[in-house]
Amino acid sequence: MLNRRSSYHCYLIILCIFAVSSCKQDVKKHRQSKADSLKKKAVKEWNKTIPGNFSDQTALVFDSTQLKTFLQKYPDFAPYAKDLSLFYNKRKFAYAWYAKGLLIEQAGNLSDRLNNLQNEGIYKAIPYPKLLDSLIFDAHPKDKVAKPNINTELTLTAQYFVFSKLAFQGMKDSVSRAVNWYLPRKKVSYNDYLDSLLAKPGKPGSTISEPVYRQYDLLKNFLAKYRKLDAQDKWLPIVTGKKLKPGDSSEVIAQIKTRLYKLEDFKGDTLSVVFDDSLKTALKQFQLRHGLTADGAPGAGTIAALNVPLKTRMRQIIVNMERCRWLPVSLNTDYLAVNIPEFKLHVYHADSLLWSCNVVVGQKVHQTVIFYGEMQYVVFSPYWNLPESIIRNEVLPAIRRNSNYVNEHNMIITGKENGLPVIKQKPGPANSLGLVKFLFPNNYSIYLHDTPSRSLFGETERAFSHGCIRVGEPAKLASFLLKYDTTWTAAKISKAMHLGKEQTITLKHKTPVFIAYFTAFTDRDNKLNFRKDIYNRDEQLASMVISGNGKY
Repeated sequence: MLNRRSSYHCYLIILCIFAVSSCKQDVKKHRQSKADSLKKKAVKEWNKTIPGNFSDQTALVFDSTQLKTFLQKYPDFAPYAKDLSLFYNKRKFAYAWYAKGLLIEQAGNLSDRLNNLQNEGIYKAIPYPKLLDSLIFDAHPKDKVAKPNINTELTLTAQYFVFSKLAFQGMKDSVSRAVNWYLPRKKVSYNDYLDSLLAKPGKPGSTISEPVYRQYDLLKNFLAKYRKLDAQDKWLPIVTGKKLKPGDSSEVIAQIKTRLYKLEDFKGDTLSVVFDDSLKTALKQFQLRHGLTADGAPGAGTIAALNVPLKTRMRQIIVNMERCRWLPVSLNTDYLAVNIPEFKLHVYHADSLLWSCNVVVGQKVHQTVIFYGEMQYVVFSPYWNLPESIIRNEVLPAIRRNSNYVNEHNMIITGKENGLPVIKQKPGPANSLGLVKFLFPNNYSIYLHDTPSRSLFGETERAFSHGCIRVGEPAKLASFLLKYDTTWTAAKISKAMHLGKEQTITLKHKTPVFIAYFTAFTDRDNKLNFRKDIYNRDEQLASMVISGNGKY
């Protein structure tokens, strides 16, 4: 997926298209046609990126000693010395940003993106920004014979590596660990990446993806939109005063419609003060995007979400763009992803979302850990081996109150360890793990499992567990994981789940599992979603990103 240089102009035109909707039909058609034409031109103009038809020339070369001289003159590029040396050695010191003595178009694209890093959700200053501007400005030949400038060439390549580090990799591992992110960080050789781009001139219209998780580019587009909206709108709070219901008429209804229109949830007449079906539909969409109960009613929670300042939403988007930099670019296999704030399990094959289901995650005091594992076992009719913390803090006090507590809860004591009884709960429908559990060995004692408490999956916010993840559709997940063994039919899985005898199945193919934390993301319909920061993880990271003092 291509990262756009900027979606600013495109959104301006989209807003223009929206603005004409209240005009008379003949004027509307004329303006719509004109706006469509402008939009196509803007998309063509702004749909540019660093990768593309780079120069593949080999005739123009420079002396390798000039690289050493350049780094001595500009010591802030020293961290990229190895990258620069490897890159130009592979190219046999041929100029990469010039063709026929003139700078190629991608030089301007890189310069634009470096000068507008806030569009990437980055607030870190680049080295020698004035140098880059002056070199690009002076790039037009004053003599009749065009020739490359070694200073410009090396500055552009050095700045590419600066950009790659900031935009594609993000802040250091120490930062992600500081915000409790234990998923393995993406490893990309940006030298090889740039080299492959420059060595392969693309055909007109061809696309080359940048090494970043696909959500990054989608969030970047919404960041541009929200910035534009924030510059145009004061975003004054909406005050309803009374409970509104379908059929009501009120000036505040027009305010709600206008707000939803700007957020692209409402498409009707924003001047109408009637609570009609179109408003109810728009409210439901807005509620779904924000993890609220989708009842189509403008209740207190919905109005509060509508009143969240745009700058707050922009901050939320920027934080999640940084998280996107840490993830693998893509996987060409089956994998599971749990998004904790969304309370959802998503099942993927490569980049295709196959299905999703509700999950219950850890309470704030028993937070589910953000990490990676590989699913290896499915355990039908499982025992539950109670953790020491639950035995100490919950079971022992319960036993002191009720001496028959263990028997009443279908538990057995099998020994003693660390001064505590070792307690198991036997298989069965009342077992706290339900009828099946899914194990991916890890250091956090976290796994996926069924639960007898099915009603919790109907709650809007589902942070109720002690850290493990309860799955809303366990039989479907078991079937997915066991699909490479055709003997495991739906009937056989159901029987094993209800057998009352523990049975462990080792999977033929290990399945990657990502436990992630995204409070802003786009869904499969390319709609921007927000969720509550249930573990208060956003603000710490936001402060590091937006201050510009984060460790890169």
